[in-house]
Amino acid sequence: MLFVAAAAAISAPAMAEPRRSATEDCAACHGLDGIARDTEMPHLAGQNERYLFNQMMAFRSGKRAHKEMRYMARQMSIEEIAALAAHYAVFPPR
Repeated sequence: MLFVAAAAAISAPAMAEPRRSATEDCAACHGLDGIARDTEMPHLAGQNERYLFNQMMAFRSGKRAHKEMRYMARQMSIEEIAALAAHYAVFPPR
């Protein structure tokens, strides 16, 4: 039981924040603050966290078709996707 609690304590900080490169990868198109710099890219700032998570999972599984987003989502763990959804959901919408 102690091992399980220790393992959870070690992995908790990793799940709290997405890995730096995942955030940077998303920021290249969607902006670090969720405001896309290109009119062809959607803003993610202020989107509902569950919506963002579900959309990334749909890209990952191929249920939602988009070549680049499928590639990006497949490179991320579920924990990273959840952290990114939480990251963009806290910003004010635009």
